[in-house]
Amino acid sequence: MENNLKSGFVTLIGRPNVGKSTLMNHLIGQKIAITSDKPQTTRNRIQTVYTDERGQIIFLDTPGIHKAKNKLGEYMVSVAERTLKEVDVVLWLVEPSTYIGAGEQHIAEQLSQVKTPVILVINKIDTVKNQEEILTFINAYKDVCQFAEIVPVSALKDKNTDLMLELIYKYLPKGPQYYDEDTVTDQPMRQISAELIREKALRLLNDEIPHGIAVTIEKMKERENGIIDIEAEIICERESHKGIIIGKGGAMLKKIGSSARREIEGLLDTKVNLQLWVKVRKEWRDSELFMKNYGYNEKDI
Repeated sequence: MENNLKSGFVTLIGRPNVGKSTLMNHLIGQKIAITSDKPQTTRNRIQTVYTDERGQIIFLDTPGIHKAKNKLGEYMVSVAERTLKEVDVVLWLVEPSTYIGAGEQHIAEQLSQVKTPVILVINKIDTVKNQEEILTFINAYKDVCQFAEIVPVSALKDKNTDLMLELIYKYLPKGPQYYDEDTVTDQPMRQISAELIREKALRLLNDEIPHGIAVTIEKMKERENGIIDIEAEIICERESHKGIIIGKGGAMLKKIGSSARREIEGLLDTKVNLQLWVKVRKEWRDSELFMKNYGYNEKDI
């Protein structure tokens, strides 16, 4: 029986904000990748593991492939493009549309250079009123690339995700389980906690702060009674941003903290004492030193 198990690595690519993290979180059933309505929220490849009786799929959620504007952008793009060559299957997520813009053309060019099977996933079909329209989206895309399969899904409404998993397994090689059955991610808890804090900050601050925030965990320690103390810093690029993040009388920072704490407690299944500080590091996204300090290593590029 063991011998029929399949296992392998699958990457999700697509322009920023097409729903890659939502899809991964739904499949895994836990919140690992942060989801936000701001593009480019996923900065590192997030490795999550899906196991069932057929085998094991290790998902790499890459940053969206886009034209880079700074060092952080270059790093994100290079990670995404390198991943294409390292995996067994590529899932390319697109939105339901007949318009294929420059961003999609750029991804198609990258995909034409790899031999990896590509499954086109047309996501967000729950937003399409007339379901027959989906055929026109499939037709618009079918010749853009040599697709192994095309599947329309709704990550949000759990539509066709089972079919998508079936198609992934079709192209995976036979192989061992790389992780225990109960493993859902190889991300250290510090990193997941930092990502959750950043998600809450991005969501609560809405459009007031551009993308220049990072979160570092300065301390994460478990007490004898099981409570975990976490001290974290939110890094922003300007003094004016710092004021917005802290808010009047510290109200915004408190809001970010309590919202993130609840989610981290759910993930760690224990009480968490979370303390947040805000620091200004001017133009950190263009500094190799700061990028290294915030977890974006050159060796990962």
